[in-house]
Amino acid sequence: MTASPDREASLSATEAFVAELADPRPGRGSLAPRAHLSSDAPRLSLDGQWMFRLSPSARTAPQDGWIQGTAANDDASSNAWSPITVPGHWNLQGHGSPAYSNVDFPFPVDPPHPPDANPIGDYLLVFDADSPFLASRSILRFDGIESAATIWLNGVELGTTRGSRLTHEFEVSGVIRSTANVLAVRVAQFSAASYIEDQDMWWLPGIFRSVTVEARPDGGIRDAQVHASFDAGDGSGRLRVEVSLEPGGSDQEALVWAPTLGIHGSPAGVEHVIATVEPWTAETPTLHEVVVRTPSETITLRVGFRSISVEDTVLLVNGAPITLRGVNRHEHDPERGRVVSLAAARSELLLMKAHNINAIRTSHYPPHPDFLDLADELGFWVILENDLESHGFEPVEWRDNPSDVEQWRDAYLDRMRRTVERDKNHSSVIMWSLGNEAGVGANLEAIAEWTHHRDPSRLVHYEGDWSSTYVDVYSRMYASVAEVESIARENDVPAPSDATPQELHRRGLPFVLCEYAHAMGNGPGGLSEYQRLIDDSPRVAGGFIWEWVEHGLAVTGPDGRRVIRYGGDFGEAVHDGNFVIDGLVSADREPRPGLADFAHLTAPVKIDVNVDGLSVTIGNRYDTLGLDHLDFWWQLETDSGVLRLGTLTVPPTPAHSSSMATLPAEARFTPLDPGRMHAVTVIARLRQATSWAPAGHVVTWGQSAVQHVNRDTPAAGGGTDAVRRTPTVTADGIALGTSLIDAATGQLLMLNGTAVSGPAVGVWRAPVDNDRGVGWDEPELPPLATRWHDGGLDRLVPRLRGISRDGDTIVVDTRWAPPMRDVGIDTSFRWCHTAQGLQLDASFEPVGPWLLDWARLGIDLVFDEQATRLDWVGQGPGSGYADTGQGNRWGRWSATTEQLRTDHVRPQESGARRGVSEAQLELAGGRVIELRAHGSDPAEQELIVTVSPWSRQQLDATLHVDELIPSTQAHLSIDVLQAGVGTATCGPGILPAYRVAPQPARLTVTFSATSR
Repeated sequence: MTASPDREASLSATEAFVAELADPRPGRGSLAPRAHLSSDAPRLSLDGQWMFRLSPSARTAPQDGWIQGTAANDDASSNAWSPITVPGHWNLQGHGSPAYSNVDFPFPVDPPHPPDANPIGDYLLVFDADSPFLASRSILRFDGIESAATIWLNGVELGTTRGSRLTHEFEVSGVIRSTANVLAVRVAQFSAASYIEDQDMWWLPGIFRSVTVEARPDGGIRDAQVHASFDAGDGSGRLRVEVSLEPGGSDQEALVWAPTLGIHGSPAGVEHVIATVEPWTAETPTLHEVVVRTPSETITLRVGFRSISVEDTVLLVNGAPITLRGVNRHEHDPERGRVVSLAAARSELLLMKAHNINAIRTSHYPPHPDFLDLADELGFWVILENDLESHGFEPVEWRDNPSDVEQWRDAYLDRMRRTVERDKNHSSVIMWSLGNEAGVGANLEAIAEWTHHRDPSRLVHYEGDWSSTYVDVYSRMYASVAEVESIARENDVPAPSDATPQELHRRGLPFVLCEYAHAMGNGPGGLSEYQRLIDDSPRVAGGFIWEWVEHGLAVTGPDGRRVIRYGGDFGEAVHDGNFVIDGLVSADREPRPGLADFAHLTAPVKIDVNVDGLSVTIGNRYDTLGLDHLDFWWQLETDSGVLRLGTLTVPPTPAHSSSMATLPAEARFTPLDPGRMHAVTVIARLRQATSWAPAGHVVTWGQSAVQHVNRDTPAAGGGTDAVRRTPTVTADGIALGTSLIDAATGQLLMLNGTAVSGPAVGVWRAPVDNDRGVGWDEPELPPLATRWHDGGLDRLVPRLRGISRDGDTIVVDTRWAPPMRDVGIDTSFRWCHTAQGLQLDASFEPVGPWLLDWARLGIDLVFDEQATRLDWVGQGPGSGYADTGQGNRWGRWSATTEQLRTDHVRPQESGARRGVSEAQLELAGGRVIELRAHGSDPAEQELIVTVSPWSRQQLDATLHVDELIPSTQAHLSIDVLQAGVGTATCGPGILPAYRVAPQPARLTVTFSATSR
């Protein structure tokens, strides 16, 4: 029996489709890439509702005449079709499920072949076209399709796309008609292109950027390139606009208008010298409107003048050094995936500007084409990255990596061309990045060479090849502080006599941390050390935090609530869990504590306050601006609040310089002023509203050291003994005023009349994400979380060694120790009741050969009612750990319990308040528990306080924050030692200075209680 001709044709078409998906070459049929231009040529948006069907594989995708629209209209098969929104991803619209992986491909490493299990989405749209699209040439534009598409219009195949985040345009002249145009797009989730699109993000197929029909009038402007340089020597600018025209306009001429620059109808291609021009920078994003006209089309360009160079290993723009205070930005929306509206993007950039971020690396692909208009307008230094990453070859030791395989070269070149040509006119773009984590190879060298030739005005970046022979900056990711310091000082000594030309080239390059300080969960830690090197070394041009936004996806939970999910939550066989939840802001753009820390450390003004000398040193770290756009205020704060304030006069301070300002005498604390502690804070605010913040916005602050005032006086009758209360033994336990100690265990039963359990000794925390990672500085060791669990830190048990009485003091001696280990902590808790309340003087002494560091050292108390608020004197308003909290300052603060914690998508330790000298914890029943630190040394008067509705064991055992069971308790921890958090999820772990080695310690605190 032989197959019918139709069946044979279908099989042939299917196998041809399968074969083409395994072709590593670029797509075919599209027009040469060009700039994304703002034109008055007629445009027709095809965004909206399309028809869609999904097939499980390329071989099962129907060959049923659907490209003519017949299948969708056939009653027998129409059930297979349903509406879908474009732009969008089909697996976020009910067709399949998303999947996340960081490095590993979710299919066999078998290049260039995609897997057989390869979902195929068919898109169908019927539309009408007005006469302008029929009277001249017309093109069809797709700004983004993941991952491979074949496109038909009215049954005519136009071509294919490769490069998911890259624009493809197709000629539709002579094919488009006035009515009932049938646009059919077949999209494969995976293709050969997927091997070079492994970009640490969700695999989200579909037409996810806009689709547009554009009329191309005869003699119209096909492409334009702006050349706008700035001469820092004389302040002049040079402008040339190169234009290429559409066919049919050979007798036409493109003319350039720029009235603000004195250009009125000059022929395109002519260079103009403007004697005086304000240059474009990220701080002064001055743009000039330049209009290019032909008789049939007008385009509008926004032009900024700037020049980029490198001198003596220093990155310069307009002849001045710049510092990249940057973030890596993926495009992500919790509901729509990589479909991010322009309004949402603007809000993101405003939030960045408000937090002193001035640079963006578009990891790891070109963003939506309109995004860079915002970057030009608001002012950001941009490293624009090519749509390229082959990281999945690293687990197989980079065998067959496309970066060094000849048959992939055309694809690499095509991607780079499309990246550069689309965005070549944006002032914000100062570097082209060849891609990310694509290993090494001749194809990378080839696209670097092409880029240098095509656009010598910008630098070329690539991190993956440390030899740096074909790039203009030396870039690294997650280098340790010690390594960055070594690189910063590399040229302090002459190069070795046998150094190769390639090595000498690398030594002459600026250094950039293209990724550092992995902001996953509670973190990142250790920012201060990196910032010191960025500030102090001219060679270190700055860096980009990984990353800006968490990639959580919103779904509806079983109870109808909107919840956030991460890798593995959608049934993926290959995934990297919550590694995708690693941003300075949540998926909903809620700032995480690390954002405030980064904003303060990278602030363009550094303020050092010396209250004893009434002097303030102002360091101007702006790239170009002086400080006349800022107002400076001082305020004298005590533990009761702000006492006095006033304005501070700051002398002219150019960029990269410092000045001295003098505080008035009233800024000094006097013996007549109330309070036990005081400090002077100087705040810098915007004098006038800007495009990104209102007048009065706080840019940064500086604060003097906190000073202590001894106001303690002996009690009447001599000494403190006169006000102590004698403990009494009752049937319920040992009473100290309204507090009660269990005579059998030595534990508290009542604290100033409030039921409580504890205190337990704590040396463990609910692991933060960074505790679960293997630090690059300790690759031979398990993660901290594993070491802590194996060492039993999460389950210390007490052995009462005795309860005794020492005068009016009850002494409870206990050994706290983990199971299976011969180590412990001997504690002596000395309890007494004074007129101020219940006083605890606790000592801690490690016993035995402790072989691992602790997470913390302190005591834990549990109240059987919820807490509603904490007021405290100490560091605030946010949380902090040993290597975080740089965005906090000393003062009196107040927060609800919801504000105290950070609801990380995966629950973990959060919410510690450091430097606390006193605090009031308000309970739901109306009682307020007050605690006050004591000590002969000011350092002993600063505690670390954490309040949580959940125990650390509950946090550790729960995978999603919405799965935490509502609590009826309040967990209060008072610590004297606490470790940092580091960045071990990707990079170095906790620096030695921020670790807690087993050590003796002392904690003295007084508890009192009042009613609200």
